[in-house]
Amino acid sequence: MDVVIAGIGTALPRHQIHQTLAGEASVAYCCDEPGQARSVGALYRMSGVETRRLVILNQSDGTLAERQEFYTARTPESPAGPTTGERLEFFERAAGPLAVEAATKALERSGIEGRRVTHLVTVSCSGFSAPGFDYALIDQLPLRPTVARTQVGFMGCHAALNALRVARAFVAADPQAVVLVCCVELCSLHYQYGWDPEQIVANSLFSDGAAACVIQSSDADRAPSERPFRILASGSTVLPNSRDAMTWRVGDHGFRMTLSSSVPGLLAQHLFPWLSEWLGNHGHRPESIGAWAVHPGGPRILQAFAEAMRLDPSHVDISREILRQHGNMSSATLLFILDRLHASQAAGPYVAIGFGPGLAAEATLFE
Repeated sequence: MDVVIAGIGTALPRHQIHQTLAGEASVAYCCDEPGQARSVGALYRMSGVETRRLVILNQSDGTLAERQEFYTARTPESPAGPTTGERLEFFERAAGPLAVEAATKALERSGIEGRRVTHLVTVSCSGFSAPGFDYALIDQLPLRPTVARTQVGFMGCHAALNALRVARAFVAADPQAVVLVCCVELCSLHYQYGWDPEQIVANSLFSDGAAACVIQSSDADRAPSERPFRILASGSTVLPNSRDAMTWRVGDHGFRMTLSSSVPGLLAQHLFPWLSEWLGNHGHRPESIGAWAVHPGGPRILQAFAEAMRLDPSHVDISREILRQHGNMSSATLLFILDRLHASQAAGPYVAIGFGPGLAAEATLFE
């Protein structure tokens, strides 16, 4: 028996913003002098992002101030924007509809009714409430009230792969299990005010989206039009001497990310030896992988990965395209990339890989 991804579904907020406008608007929130404004423009242009969809937007036209009401002007009385409590209240309102949309698509693609789902794995690092968006899925899909729930929380951009590992274990333990995985990330709710280049880079990259998938035994019934990914193996490593290379911490005015300039160097030094050994344990070599789904933490991450693994830059084209079109949607992003990879019918085997706070790496081997 193999464990497969029977269907993937994705969802995005209704309104989008072009990166040029986002960069211009950020000057009022982040800059104190003209030189800083020029630097902000350069950082946004170098982000690799062209458009993003954000839950804070309530219309598609006009300036950023006209399109949204959540982020008010920076003033001496309010220098840091909404409180963390206010940001998480917004998450609680907005996460459910996106989760339901993505999960509905995943179930439709897999040919499975919600009542057949035995396990629900939810994923987010950008917002929490209890009850959470798992209740929206149970109520609106609907799922049975007896569905077994698991939350993968605060693990960052690779967390979809952690969720797939959990889902695979459920199905391996019980071949009759049907697992729904759902990631919702609303990173725009953690926009940071003030002059801090690391935070401005995060402001320029992160965006909002949801993605879901159905995991089941290969022996189970599924939609005949689908060509499912078989999940063959998963791997994990914490890179040496990297504890502060990437962090994601709760602040008084949202969650704050740091991303050290040492990250590309750490990937260059440690990634190839680890991935080569891990793939070798499963009968593969890096050069035998047909396609790579690399989480686009940013353009430098993609470049560093390709160089570390001695790949032609074209091997990360799908990842680069998702970053350009949608930005970095944290954990949801890898399922967007796998969905695009599935549609491309690229020859396998495939490896999905993401990086998260630590610096940690998670990888999954598919066929």
